[in-house]
Amino acid sequence: MELREQQDHRIASDIPNEWFRPKERDLAEAEAVVRPSLSFWKDAWRRLLKNKLAMLGLIFLVFLTIMAIFGPMLSPYSVDRGVLSEQNLPPSAEHWFGTDNLGRDVFTRTWYGARISLFVGVVAALIDFLIGVIYGGIAGYKGGRVDHYMMRVIEILYGLPYLLVVILLMVVMGPGLSTIIVALTVTGWLGMARIVRGQVMQIKNYEFILASKTFGTKTPRILVKNLLPNTMGPIIVQMTLTVPSAIFAEAFLSFLGLGIQAPFASWGVMANEGLPTILSGHWWRLFFPALFISLTMFSFNVVGDGLQDALDPKLRR
Repeated sequence: MELREQQDHRIASDIPNEWFRPKERDLAEAEAVVRPSLSFWKDAWRRLLKNKLAMLGLIFLVFLTIMAIFGPMLSPYSVDRGVLSEQNLPPSAEHWFGTDNLGRDVFTRTWYGARISLFVGVVAALIDFLIGVIYGGIAGYKGGRVDHYMMRVIEILYGLPYLLVVILLMVVMGPGLSTIIVALTVTGWLGMARIVRGQVMQIKNYEFILASKTFGTKTPRILVKNLLPNTMGPIIVQMTLTVPSAIFAEAFLSFLGLGIQAPFASWGVMANEGLPTILSGHWWRLFFPALFISLTMFSFNVVGDGLQDALDPKLRR
């Protein structure tokens, strides 16, 4: 042991002292920002860009929106008038998506149907947002008996058969676009209200909310200025999932004959008209509306999943 200690001491004495001088600190280098400061929304957008599947879905939705606006303008054909001599023509350079049994251009009707589907989906999502945020925010913020009675109302509405409500509204109001929107929003806001209520109940006991109460801030201002901005992540995700549900419901109702009525074009109406023609070989009449319904549903869902991951604070680095 003594011999080893002597050897270690001899080795240590041979090391020059210059090696043990502290490194001089550069104050400018020490205070330099290694990574630029990012806000929550900028960081969420950066993470969303890394999700290739979500970005692919977002690109398709942008393309669908542009074509829904300008697509019918690119075609010289009318959406509700056709040429009887051009019945059931297959896709060609003249009719890109073919024609139907009345000689109407399927390309024009497909993009006109996209207008209706996107309009129904977006309007239904906005109405669900307004009702759900107000109702769920009040229930979660007030708590107690107010929350108890408000949630019992939601449970009663959840128990109503959706299709029965739609059929009753169709009988009372008559089939049409406005009836579909009303039918979708009668119970469509319930999920949004529950999500907002849960988020508000979690956030309302934070220090900045208690500080606002201490300074005498009124309840509507606390809901709008403090609680709503901190619950926007789950709300946005829920809205991206509400839009495809409304689009599919509209297509389903129109397919059953309870929605948009002919001669107006809708993906559900076109699918209903094209289904009997499959056996006769006119596949394009069902293929294109079914294709765009599927792609739209898929795109909204992958974008919603991507937003859910991007807006999750637990995954923020």
